[in-house]
Amino acid sequence: MKKFILPLLLAASVVVISNCARNPVTGKRQIVTMSTEQELAMGKEADPQIVAQFGLYEDSALQRYMRQKGQELAALSHRADIDYEFRVVNSDVINAFAIPGYVYFTRGIMAHFNNEAQFEGVLGHELGHIAARHTVIQQRNATLGQVGLLAGLIISPTFGRFAEQASQGLGLLLLKNSRDAEREADRLGVEYSTKAGYDANEMATFFNTLKRQGEQQGEALPNLLSTHPDPGERNQTVAQLATEWKQKTGLANPKVSRESYLRLIEGMVYGEDPREGFLEAGVFYHPVLKFQFPVPSGWAFQNSPQQVQMAPKDGKALLILTLASGNNLQQAASTALQQFGLQSIGSREITVNGLPALMVEAQQQPQEPQQQQQQQAAAPVRTLSTFIQYGGSIYHLIGVSSSQDFSAYTSYFTYAMENFKTLTDASKLNKKPERIRVKTVTSAGTAEQVLRKLNVPAGRLTELAILNGINLTDRVAQGTLIKVFGQ
Repeated sequence: MKKFILPLLLAASVVVISNCARNPVTGKRQIVTMSTEQELAMGKEADPQIVAQFGLYEDSALQRYMRQKGQELAALSHRADIDYEFRVVNSDVINAFAIPGYVYFTRGIMAHFNNEAQFEGVLGHELGHIAARHTVIQQRNATLGQVGLLAGLIISPTFGRFAEQASQGLGLLLLKNSRDAEREADRLGVEYSTKAGYDANEMATFFNTLKRQGEQQGEALPNLLSTHPDPGERNQTVAQLATEWKQKTGLANPKVSRESYLRLIEGMVYGEDPREGFLEAGVFYHPVLKFQFPVPSGWAFQNSPQQVQMAPKDGKALLILTLASGNNLQQAASTALQQFGLQSIGSREITVNGLPALMVEAQQQPQEPQQQQQQQAAAPVRTLSTFIQYGGSIYHLIGVSSSQDFSAYTSYFTYAMENFKTLTDASKLNKKPERIRVKTVTSAGTAEQVLRKLNVPAGRLTELAILNGINLTDRVAQGTLIKVFGQ
């Protein structure tokens, strides 16, 4: 949360027109819901919101690399005739995704690639989704859902209007690709990267890194693999495809390009960037905006340039911090109530740790009969908001739950709201991000021996081994480049 950005909503509606079109990859005719022009317009409409949600990673050299390599590989794809954009977004989550005409890699996934061939394989996979029109196929079978996404936790659709700033513009990402679509994208990733001269076996190797990372974090599968085929099966299939495509293309000396890639990501921010806000010991700190507030214990947490979202594991409540619109507290409250379709049932002026504030309790406005029928199963929404004037801005902390659960969560809401305050702790204000540093191994040994010699703490040895795509028992030769953490 380097800065707050006012919510952007997906303004363009998707016009559903059933027609037959020839799939660019298979050549077969299929029923689709939109023309190529509509498909690309959908991607163009969503891109600013994706950038607002994640932020671009501020490294011009890395962005140039992403664009250059992306354009080169796109020229070898089945849809080389459309305009593409390629972006590295500022998220530490290990992920890559595509919408029509746009491919996004997080800095988290860039940090975990160990050579250019791995990068190219995943890049080809994402281009494959666009080439095969997977988004359009999914759009045929689903509509954009207004549900909140929070660290993998599905919030009640009843709260959709409150979370939509983080999800509505990203509706395309909610449309899960089928396993068949993922297998097809894998096949295309192998084809495209091999045609570009790279060793597609490295793509299979990277799947192992993803699997290990998910297991290390206690997840069955990391985000990138959540709807994908089993990594073991996938690894074998991709390896077999890589062999076949090497034979088809006569590729005798495929490129891996390990050293040049590692030199490229030298100095990249690793993990959470404290300058954009960070969670530590149950408190969220923002060094740039100079505020802090507590996060309820055990609640899931997600930080983005637009807002901070928090929710209990049961998904029965939602707590958001965002920037309010208005010149004063009363105007900010009135605007927010109108935006969310709420009516006030009580308000009072308060002081929050010396800062002028306005606390407002509200409930869902009466709905039209048709809306009531559509949501008859959903309990009415109740909210508690605190608008806080600080640093030339008005911050809005809003707690949301159903009316029947509201009393159970009120204390959690007020706990965060009443403890919002100015950040003065120098250690938090000056906290620096960790960065990737590339070191040369001076003497051969096991990965564990090498990492210990580089002063890696014992508790982070496995993390570093996964980052480097090796096991702690693997032998590492003298002169090998290896990634470690530094300032």
